[in-house]
Amino acid sequence: MSSSPNTNNKAAVVKWLPWVLLLIVIAAFVWWFTSMRTPSEAKWEKPVAPAAEQQITAPTSEGAEPISSYHDAVARASQSVVNIYTTQKMAEHPYMDDPVLRRFYEFHGGDQENQGDTNLGSGVIVSQDGYIVTNAHVIEKADEITVALSDGRKTRARIIGTDPDSDLAVIKVDMTGLTPLAFREAPSRVGDVALAIGNPFGVGQTVTQGIISATGRTGLGVNKFEDFIQTDAAINPGNSGGALVDAKGELVGINTVIFSRSGGSMGIGFAIPTALVEQVMNALIKDGRVSRGWLGIEIQSQMRDPTRLESSTGVEVLNVIPQGSAAKSGLKVGDIILSIDGVEMTDDNTLVQYVARKPPNTELNAQILRGGKNRQVKIILMERPPQEEVEQPTIIYDGSAAGQPSYQHDYEGQDQSQDAPPMSEEERLRMREELLKLFEQDAAKR
Repeated sequence: MSSSPNTNNKAAVVKWLPWVLLLIVIAAFVWWFTSMRTPSEAKWEKPVAPAAEQQITAPTSEGAEPISSYHDAVARASQSVVNIYTTQKMAEHPYMDDPVLRRFYEFHGGDQENQGDTNLGSGVIVSQDGYIVTNAHVIEKADEITVALSDGRKTRARIIGTDPDSDLAVIKVDMTGLTPLAFREAPSRVGDVALAIGNPFGVGQTVTQGIISATGRTGLGVNKFEDFIQTDAAINPGNSGGALVDAKGELVGINTVIFSRSGGSMGIGFAIPTALVEQVMNALIKDGRVSRGWLGIEIQSQMRDPTRLESSTGVEVLNVIPQGSAAKSGLKVGDIILSIDGVEMTDDNTLVQYVARKPPNTELNAQILRGGKNRQVKIILMERPPQEEVEQPTIIYDGSAAGQPSYQHDYEGQDQSQDAPPMSEEERLRMREELLKLFEQDAAKR
């Protein structure tokens, strides 16, 4: 008698049921063991900032990674920055023709004929064939210019041209294997990283870091044509003519002057922007001089009352030079120049800078205010004539806490302010007699 199908199914279930229960028990035991592990047995994972914090700290400039080092930028730029040493021969003392006084000066001051005044500064290589841009005051009155490269090579340089009005100069060396520094094309912005490279105090090539504090600084009274970049990157004596570069190692400006009450860096330095550097450099290389536009007027800014809500702008014409550009165009004394080519003339310095950057024979469209009515005047610029050199007051250190700011060219040279005034003839004769007595007494002792 055969078993029924139901009986067979029940037997199969009874056969596999213990194994199923065993698997369930094992799985439950594994889960319990895993959940009861101590924290010390867990694997360590690096903390991850919450999503909100990631959005705050993530770079926002075109997805670029944050910069942790400026080594690459400095490595590129530093090979284009040079140290400049200038020597100026000292004139012979006017009393050296007197044998007695010559003996005295040689004993106390050494060989006057072989002494020289040595200054130091910096420069920037701008072409593979040896052109170097620096400050005009670095090479002023230099009889000999020595250029030291970052790779240790040294050579003499010759002057191509200088422009004291902008305090820029171009010199040239006959060397190969030079690396020019690329100019930054985009204009500098406040807050951009700035790296100053130069030879402060003659200690050797040095890099300092800061930001662009301001742009378009004018009215400092340092140069005739001013359009400075202000930076808080440390600039000290010896940095003059050196490079101010951005985070990519591209040239932003030429370091020129610092504000200082102590002679050292106080976080306020000024550099000439590349736009002005390029204009002057090209003119000096091509012609050996800079040709600038000229209006032929004397001007002053409109008087401003800080308590008035409405702002006054424009530049008043105080004098019109006969046969000058302004006179030929019909400008008159008392006219107020509001804008030129659509650019608002906020003060006299803005007008001077704008006109000076235009070449002669450029046509300008000026909007003026005459008798309360606006008028349009076309002006054809003439070439700026040579200006009479005005000796600037030399204020190097200002220990006072108040008063006017003092600006110091950041190059290192001997201070000539301690030179003694010339003696009168009576003083010279008296000193000569005293020296003769001293020499005779010294000879008697021997």
